[in-house]
Amino acid sequence: MATIVVKQIASAARRPAIQAATLKGLGLGKINRTRELEDTPSVRGMVNKIPHLVTIVEEKA
Repeated sequence: MATIVVKQIASAARRPAIQAATLKGLGLGKINRTRELEDTPSVRGMVNKIPHLVTIVEEKA
């Protein structure tokens, strides 16, 4: 199963509530935290909604 490692690079402070909720949905909440998540269309969509707050560090096959 393919996975991606997502890292939070910016704070959710002073952002719309939906963006903070998306971060929480990804399991993030503090700057420089990382999570390894399944590479699914829904996770990719969440990451693409907040590209200014997170980055994809690594993609594993």
